[in-house]
Formats: sequence, C-alpha cells, structure tokens
Amino acid sequence: MPSCRWAANWQADDEAALEREAFPDVEFILARPGSHSAAPLDRDMCRMVDAVINYSPAFDVAADPSEFPNAKIAVRSGVGFDNINAPGWAARNIPACNVPDYGTTEVADHAIALMLSLTRGTTSYANELAGQGQAGWHFSKAPLMRRHKGATFGIIGFGRIGLAAARRAAAFDMRVVFYDPCLLSGVDLSTGFDRVHSLAELMAISDVVSVHAPLTDETRHMLGAAEFAAAKPGLILINTARGPIIDLTALEEAMRKGSVAGAGLDVLPVEPSDMDHPLMAAWRREEAWIRGRLIVTPHAAFYSPAAIRDLRLKSVEVVVAYLKEGRLTNCINADGLKL
Repeated sequence: MPSCRWAANWQADDEAALEREAFPDVEFILARPGSHSAAPLDRDMCRMVDAVINYSPAFDVAADPSEFPNAKIAVRSGVGFDNINAPGWAARNIPACNVPDYGTTEVADHAIALMLSLTRGTTSYANELAGQGQAGWHFSKAPLMRRHKGATFGIIGFGRIGLAAARRAAAFDMRVVFYDPCLLSGVDLSTGFDRVHSLAELMAISDVVSVHAPLTDETRHMLGAAEFAAAKPGLILINTARGPIIDLTALEEAMRKGSVAGAGLDVLPVEPSDMDHPLMAAWRREEAWIRGRLIVTPHAAFYSPAAIRDLRLKSVEVVVAYLKEGRLTNCINADGLKL
C-alpha cells in the first residue's frame, strides 16, 4: 500500500504530475488554498496521512499538529519557516523541516539585479524612454547612478544566500561586509569577507545593504527608524528575505527625508495588500520624490522553472529520506525533539 502524504496549500496548476512520476509509491492528497486563506482540510483525511507538506509562502496548514495523529514529519516547502508551527510539531515529537537549497542562486541573482537596476538606472531609463520618447533620451534620467568598484556591500544574514550574494557583489569589485550574530567565529577567515559585530556598524559603513536573514521574533522590524537614521548617506536597501524585517512606514519616512536613497523590495510585510501602503501608493502614482528610487517585485526572487522543479522534488525527498531511511534533513525544531 502506498504511503500517504498531504500536500497542503498546493500551488501548482497540475495535479502533482512531477511528484507522482518521481515517487510512484507515494499517494498525494492535494488541498488548494483560496486567494487569501489557507486550504481547508478534511479532518478524516488529517487522521490518515503520515506526512504533511505545506506549499504556501503565506499560510500555515489549516489544522493544528494535534489533528494529525499518524503524521511522522512536517515540511515547509521553501526556505522560510515563519509559516510552519515548528513548536507545535515539536510538542508531538514530530520533526518540522524546510527546503533551503532550491533557489539559492536565483535569490542572490535577484538581489544583485535589484541593486543594479537602481544604481545603473536600467529601470529608470526604460521608464523614461517608454513614457517620454525622445525627451527621455538623456543619461541624467537615473537618479541613483553610481560606481560599484570600491563601494561597500553590507549583508544581514550570512547563510547560503548571503554568501552567494557576497560572491556576486565581490565580482563587481565591491568590498563585502556581513552581520550575523548567529554564526560562530571564523567565518570571515574562511570566506575572506569582513565581519562586523553590530547592525549599527553595518548600517554606518555600507553603501548597499542586502537583507538575507530569516524572519524571527528577533529580526521582525530589525530595520526601522533608528537604523535608517544611522545609515550611511545615500544608502541603497535591498530585501529579498522577508517583508516584516523592514518597518515599511519607517522606510517611507527615511526615503522622504533622504537618509535612504533607494530601495529594491521583493517582499512586503503583508503580501499583496501592502501594495496599498502609502510608500507603495506614492511609487505607483510616480510621485516626483520617489521616481527612480524604488523597485518592487512580487516575491519572485526565488523563481525560475528550474528552481520550482527542484523545490517540488526536494520537498518530497525530505519526507521520503526520513520515513524510508530514517535520515532527517533540514530540521528546524530539533531543539524540541526527543528522537
């Protein structure tokens, strides 16, 4: 009899054709979410499944871990684990895991692309030429144009993606510094990049700050009014991590004052409703003060067809490795388990 998995908040258009082909002995039960809510789950089916995979980047599974009496593992299909009840699964001695290794290069590429779009003016030039025609044909139409060589690229969160972004920034002859209080000593020596030991120091010396930290209680709103006020003049802020790490209202105030020169945001605190935030509204109206200084993309940094394929298969691989081989990978609640 095939083992049973619950694919909650299923996102793909197909009916798990890729997964069924790769894992023919696994039965997949799909539950699709609504536009703004998690997928409803049949409680009888909850009692049957031996694994739960949550595919939503926005919603947790719409059932408490206690409602899965036969589940042996839960997986968040993605890097971020702010929308999986890791403590709840740990309370039942069930590992909760994520999939951190599917879109590393895509996110790092996207962070650098947002920086370049602002600092080399590609988006500004394209918008000016599309809207103004010949009147837009002038090199002065990009307000944040600058040289990268010798500039300082600061990184918050120096994990897989942070390191990948560092290597890309270094290829532009930028000095790379990083801040990550969770890392042990010696990472700077092994990577060749400079480490700072306070967020204030990173903000004070960086021309560009790129966020690559997970969303936790400690990182929520870690970039707010005080941090922006202490930033090096002309700061470019890039966020491809999690929206709530940045206080969006404080960012608007900092950009209006000029203490933050520009921002490239792939994530928002509340997606997509924060597109109506005053900062976003000013950008969408193309108000003069923000024109050419903000770029927003729809939480797409992780995306490429190859990355999605990797994500889908790796999500199931984590489950199969544990249930068939006893091999636990990418566990995010290990401290609460008694295995």
